[in-house]
Amino acid sequence: MNKKLTAAILLSGSSIAAMHAINQVHTSLCTAKCLLNNAENRYYEWRFGKIRYQKKGSGSPLLLIHDLTAGSSNYEYHRLINNLTEKHEIYSVDLLGYGLSDKPSMTYTGNLYEQLVSDFITNVIKRKTSVVVSGESVPFVLLACHNNPNFINRIICINPQSLYLQNQIPSNQTKLMKLFLEIPVLGTFTYHVLTNRIMLEKFFQRQYFCNAEEIREKYIANYLEAAYAGGYNAKYAFASYVGKYMNVNILRELKEINNSILMIGGEQEDEIHTTIDNYRYYNPAIEEVYIPNTRHLPQLEAPDEMLEQIKIFLGK
Repeated sequence: MNKKLTAAILLSGSSIAAMHAINQVHTSLCTAKCLLNNAENRYYEWRFGKIRYQKKGSGSPLLLIHDLTAGSSNYEYHRLINNLTEKHEIYSVDLLGYGLSDKPSMTYTGNLYEQLVSDFITNVIKRKTSVVVSGESVPFVLLACHNNPNFINRIICINPQSLYLQNQIPSNQTKLMKLFLEIPVLGTFTYHVLTNRIMLEKFFQRQYFCNAEEIREKYIANYLEAAYAGGYNAKYAFASYVGKYMNVNILRELKEINNSILMIGGEQEDEIHTTIDNYRYYNPAIEEVYIPNTRHLPQLEAPDEMLEQIKIFLGK
């Protein structure tokens, strides 16, 4: 019996050591090129950690906020930024827990990000700004707009999260998944399995892009680096995302917002027409437009068409 117990302990210890080694090697490989590091990076010292952002151009301020999926960062907008700098002072941020911003071991919520947006505008931009926001970040930006109407001007929402999904709260199952992902070594190993290169390539091919030929190797490489920058702590935002802690119910706020809002959908994004119709049901003043032959990331897949719609809307 003692021999079997000893063997089991040794096997468990060896497995944990092997997973730890794999985690370290995989993180090193994904971040070795330092693609996200450049001279344009600035940092805002927020109370929960440093927030990486870039500032370019001059004119009316425009804040760019990325999605909440694994590997998201301000790189999501890199094909738009230089073409907007003639008329706008561009601020593109990495949210807390993403990209090169700090990734503290904490629970990340929609209300946390709503406060981050408000504080960033107040302390960094320091004047009323328009916002471009993507995917599952849309609700907390709308919440920030409702709670601080003097901070935000026009809002452009790219493929907003379904209101039905956004209203889901953490369940026992999702809470358990979050706790599991936060376990040292084993949870980290699971995070690596769920967000490795093969998985990200599948996301780009099946969900993010309509045309696989438009997917570039550098997109995958930058998303991988953003997903693993920060080492062990890189998994915490993903754990809160999976646990549905980032969701916020905004139905009341959506009805009361008076700002000009444009929702841009990728024509081939699943259920996007229904999703935007639901937003317009609660706020009929919302405008809508769809980018042909695109899915979740039209800002990467069809930047020229995106730029045209952004310039038309902001030029009103």
